[in-house]
Amino acid sequence: MKVHEQPMRTIWVEPDGASVGIIDQTRLPHAFVTARLTTLEEVAHAIRSMQVRGAPLIGAAAAYGLCLALRGDASDEVLARAHALLLSTRPTAVNLRWALDEMRRALQPLPPQQRLQAAYRRAAALCDEDVALNRSIGTHGVPLLEAAWERKGKRGRINVLTHCNAGWLATVDWGTALAPVYLAHDAGLPVHVWVDETRPRNQGASLTAWELGQHGVPHTVIADNVGGHLMQHGEVDLCIVGTDRTTARGDVANKIGTYLKALAAQDNGVPFYVALPSPTIDWTLEDGVRDIPIEQREGTELTHISGRLASGEVVSVHVTAPGSPVANYGFDVTPARLVTGLITERGVCAASAEGLLSLFPERRAQRATGT
Repeated sequence: MKVHEQPMRTIWVEPDGASVGIIDQTRLPHAFVTARLTTLEEVAHAIRSMQVRGAPLIGAAAAYGLCLALRGDASDEVLARAHALLLSTRPTAVNLRWALDEMRRALQPLPPQQRLQAAYRRAAALCDEDVALNRSIGTHGVPLLEAAWERKGKRGRINVLTHCNAGWLATVDWGTALAPVYLAHDAGLPVHVWVDETRPRNQGASLTAWELGQHGVPHTVIADNVGGHLMQHGEVDLCIVGTDRTTARGDVANKIGTYLKALAAQDNGVPFYVALPSPTIDWTLEDGVRDIPIEQREGTELTHISGRLASGEVVSVHVTAPGSPVANYGFDVTPARLVTGLITERGVCAASAEGLLSLFPERRAQRATGT
């Protein structure tokens, strides 16, 4: 996608061929800043602090974190230690584990002296694969927007509601939930996005709105609790969100507040879609509410909010009553029964075990054994 009209990805290898470049997403939307990561610890910090965030991008960053870890010592011990450290950074997003396991599977059989170059090759391949998967998600999602346009008699605009950020900033490129939006916009469809602010970190207001603006997609930022009202008044044609982990039967974990949007959508007959690349599917889990670990993050994300003063200075201010305890749950789980369909790189399917297996029949054995 584009930043100031220039094509760009969210992660790359710097010209030195070793260090890793990222967009520091904690500085958006007030400043566009890139950062250079040179060590395993810096990558782990970037993931924890959400300089990089979004399930696919977390996986890509972790893959490059392993590359940096192996630069000084490519032994089995270092590989195992780096894998464990990176895996601990964000417990909910399954792409993190998937990417790390893919890297270890490729590197473990090799002698240590061959691992470093192989690690960079595999990490680059994972990034390219992510771009291809997300582009395909967009292709399969566009007909859903076209159908919504047809239902309206091709009048007005196609109103899409999304929650959190599942655009290109959450992936290596294109995004998941927003990939269909970008392709539809580029094809000339009159798409408009209702952007939930997504408290407490405001990924919608700060990231989704920023990237949609960069690409010229019409959008409006709304408070998190406005979605139900809009649906009641026919102002939402469909919802599309992303997911950090999807179970084998179609339950989805996404940013906190997604479940409430799905309930409002069902009550108002609004289609509710979830866009995901296949590495986001955890074939070992069935019951998402029971089994998906829900990350609880630092309370300061809830008690404080950052913004830009009239002077241009960006500051953090305290917004809660002094001394009040807070609970900062990062995600919730939307049961499959509330999901109209899953948009994957292989097509759109029902949010169910059979729906997923119809697109990924090779997973039947894995689901049967729970491995």
